[in-house]
Amino acid sequence: MTKKINVGVVFGGKSTEYEVSLQSAKNILETLDSETYQVHLFAFSNEGQLLNLKDSTTLLTEEIQPNESLSGVSLSHLIDTKVALDQQEIDVFFPILHGNLGEDGSLQGFFRMLNKPFVGSSVLSSALCMDKDFSKQIFNYNEFKTAKSLTVRLEDNREALVEKVVATLGFPVFIKPANQGSSIGVSRAKDPISFEVGIAEGFKFDNKLIIEEEIVGKEVECAVLGNEKPIASGLGSIATDNSKFYTYEEKYLDESGAILEIPAKISDSLTKEIQKQALAAYQLMECKGLARVDFFLTADNQIYLNEINTLPGFTNISMYPQLWKNAGLAYSELIETLLTLAIEEFQREEKLQRKVNLE
Repeated sequence: MTKKINVGVVFGGKSTEYEVSLQSAKNILETLDSETYQVHLFAFSNEGQLLNLKDSTTLLTEEIQPNESLSGVSLSHLIDTKVALDQQEIDVFFPILHGNLGEDGSLQGFFRMLNKPFVGSSVLSSALCMDKDFSKQIFNYNEFKTAKSLTVRLEDNREALVEKVVATLGFPVFIKPANQGSSIGVSRAKDPISFEVGIAEGFKFDNKLIIEEEIVGKEVECAVLGNEKPIASGLGSIATDNSKFYTYEEKYLDESGAILEIPAKISDSLTKEIQKQALAAYQLMECKGLARVDFFLTADNQIYLNEINTLPGFTNISMYPQLWKNAGLAYSELIETLLTLAIEEFQREEKLQRKVNLE
């Protein structure tokens, strides 16, 4: 009898995207073939505690409310946590923690400490892609076209900020927390009053904000899959009924709140160019396993690179799995492919390290 592959699905987390993570984990759990995989669940509470296996399982199967009578192990007990994870004999981890502490390199560093394979990008790649300020600097340096922007930190003097925005960007602008995903804390400001409100809202979620010019056009997304030789999916585009941007609720909670156009109604030549840029950005940031690369496409066919999401959502209405489904790769096959890629990348790195040690 073939030994089952032990998969550690890690979800939850001290993030504003906690509920999204739970839904993604449920979908993955329901999909993995029990004949091939033995799944072990590891949930982090919304306060940052690592829950035991029983409570992690209960959190998904019984859908109890977050933080309701859950016994956890404080993250400060790192050694105890490491032992607990190793005892499960995990072959590969599948992290599905969105946002802070899940896709910013923190958890990836933890897996490196455990010397275990994991789905997704490295510590550095995850951290850089998560930070909209640093990633934009890298994109601009490498001549990708991006929206003009300003960066403002909590400690900065903001007395002349409105005048600076008017002079360099003009209204309307978008205000984005630099290290949040899923449109958390994002607002559109059309004048100085709404700008001040947006700044205050943004600083509730991050100490650094990106203020971007408004790009009028389609939001276009491309799913990328692979390690050294990644492939790009077809494109999807997003239309929303009631807002000027794709909100958290429309992404994950309201199936009628946004219209996903898959495939996007974009010419073949533009599709190929966006796919080419998506692959180039993915490889520039040294992403591994998976990422969703987001663009804006204007009416005069100008392509603006927006951001790279290294751990995109895996809910039933998430763009990443939907794009691959449209390409003929079913959800279950996609999950299995990602687990295989994680193990292959781990083995490649181990081989390279052995070679360095021998030399």
